Amino acid sequence: MRDLIKILILIVPFSLLSQTRIYKGFLGKSPIELITKSYSDGVVNAIYVYSNFDTPIKIDGNYKNGELILREKTDKKLKAQLKFENFSTSQVNLTGKWIDAKNLKEYNIKLTKVYEFESYDNVEITSLEVLQNESTDKHYFKTIVKKDFKEILKVIGLKVFEKRTDKLIQSFKLDCDYRHFNNIYTSDYNFDNITDFSIFEFFYAGPNTSSIYFLMNPVTEKYEKADFEGTSLEFDNEKKLIYEHNQCCAGNAHMNATYKVVNNKMVLIEKKCTKYNNEKDDFEETKCN
Repeated sequence: MRDLIKILILIVPFSLLSQTRIYKGFLGKSPIELITKSYSDGVVNAIYVYSNFDTPIKIDGNYKNGELILREKTDKKLKAQLKFENFSTSQVNLTGKWIDAKNLKEYNIKLTKVYEFESYDNVEITSLEVLQNESTDKHYFKTIVKKDFKEILKVIGLKVFEKRTDKLIQSFKLDCDYRHFNNIYTSDYNFDNITDFSIFEFFYAGPNTSSIYFLMNPVTEKYEKADFEGTSLEFDNEKKLIYEHNQCCAGNAHMNATYKVVNNKMVLIEKKCTKYNNEKDDFEETKCN
């Protein structure tokens, strides 16, 4: 699979390749960290965090004509802009402003670039912690990424920290695809009204993906790896069901399954498979392997 990815990146237009930059500094008097994922066409996705609170904030924007503008939104409404004039990707030190959209309050931003790398460059990374964009009320997450010379980035571990104190709560060894600051997702995966987390694991053929799920044990207050397995799982918190979908053969075959959760295990309720029939020009139900 990884060899296939290496082949694909040779034919992907350069404008689709991304570069990660990590900055640290101050917004006003508050220490912050900013992580940007920028593309050669000027599109920028990013997160920033106030280091005293540790709740990542998602932002996005554009870099154009020497100006970088990142927009912070609440309920799809603009809350503020982070504006950097005379910006260059090669700059080590950045100065800009945080501008409130409602009452036009402004705070100076001063940042220093501490790390920079592309997804497919020749930089060797032995161990780098990358803040993730999702967190719980109590915890935030950092993936540990590694890249050998001329190899692709991969996630080799994960650390769970306590907010405000930065105390290391847990760490896990992993082997997952690298997705910048988008590896971690938070949700209630076993439907017990307690927030859990998952980490994106791999892309497979077509739209198929896998993730690893960690459930919060309310007694120990620690995360435990769940015995959840499946392709492209979706969680229905209203019906308390898990749906699995696996597609293969250029979309000509599909498997759909429904599970319930019993004692933190997935229990199969229903499974159906369909395959395209060329003569009927339609899908028909087939026996699942």
